[in-house]
This record gives sequence, structure tokens and C-alpha cells, in this order.
Amino acid sequence: MLLEEVMIKDVITLSPTNTAKDALQTMQENKIRHLPIVESDGTVVGIVSDRDLKNIDPPTLIGGSDHDLSNSLLGDIMTPNPILGHPMDFVEEAAILFYEHKIGALPIVSTDKLVGIITETDLLYKYIELTGAHQPGSQIEVRVPNVPGILYEVSKVFHDHQTNVLSVLVYPDKENVANKIIVIRINSMNPLPLIQGLRQNGFEVLWPNVPGIDV
Repeated sequence: MLLEEVMIKDVITLSPTNTAKDALQTMQENKIRHLPIVESDGTVVGIVSDRDLKNIDPPTLIGGSDHDLSNSLLGDIMTPNPILGHPMDFVEEAAILFYEHKIGALPIVSTDKLVGIITETDLLYKYIELTGAHQPGSQIEVRVPNVPGILYEVSKVFHDHQTNVLSVLVYPDKENVANKIIVIRINSMNPLPLIQGLRQNGFEVLWPNVPGIDV
């Protein structure tokens, strides 16, 4: 999935000459936590977060904090030259940037102009959508050998039971590098017939695996 499919396109921005007070008011009114800072031609020169604003002396320490906010220019408190994404970047690549650089938002630019933004919250919700976790259903985890065609063999069991698959994830088996763990989410609240079918075909079902219940 590409960033252009999930990014917010109507981006709220401010300029380096706006003040911290402007930023605080804009964030509160729009319920956002990050503001790209752009020049008049749309070039991104920085980004400001609610954390940056909190670093300005709070009112409990300085009686005139409103004055401080009014006189603090965003050009002075912003993070300059922020990490940027491109609309044709993959969501997975963006997730790596968030993790490695510990950022909360990624401005998206094309031909050096701001065209969108994606936040860590957006990425989390997209992950929920991709896994189907927001839909009623059941999750089944199967340990399989890491060999070509194994996913096809597993999927035949679901086909035979005429069960619709919402999502499929594959990750390494920590106990044995020769195996993989397949996580399959289905649109049925009763996974027992599938579990039985998987086991009859020689697959090891890791979840559901409730002690005392023989499926």
C-alpha cells in the first residue's frame, strides 16, 4: 500500500514567522499534534509538535507565558529539515522511518512541495484495518515449515470449508528458523471446524489452543 492512499491531503500548516501561540491555538482548534512549517512556495522547512510547545516555559514557572508564546517564532523552535516521505513510498517503509527515528509525523512531499502528512496514529489504524482486527471474526495461528507452496496448502483447508479470510500475516518462528508462523483472521466466530481441518491435514495449530478443550 502506498502513502498516497492513506495520507491526509488537507494539511494544516504554518510558516516560520508564525508564533508558538499561533501553533498552540491551531493545534487545539483542529485537534492535531503536529504542524508542518512551510515557506510561501510550499517548501517544507520544519515541523513543530505539541511537545515542542511544551518545552517553552510553562505558566507555573513564568507568570507571562502567554507573552513567551507570542514572542517565540516557529522558525526558532521547529525541528528543521524534517524527515520527509513521498506519495509513492510504501506504508511499510514509512513505518520503519517512524520506528528508527522515533518521529510522530511524516510530511509527504512531491516535487519539493507538501502534498500530505501521515502520523503514527494513522499508521496504527491502517495496521488495524489491514489485519481485519476491527471486524468481528476469529484468529488462527499455524506453525508451518518454511518451504515454497506451504501457504497454498494451508489456504486449501479454508477453501474446503468455504471460509472467507480477512487477512494473512507471516512472521518467523522464534523457536525454529526452519519454520514460519501464519496468522490468519477469518470472518467466523467459530474456528473449531477449521482447526480440526488444519490438524487433519498435518498442520500444527498454535492458537486457539485452550487447555482442556479438544478440537
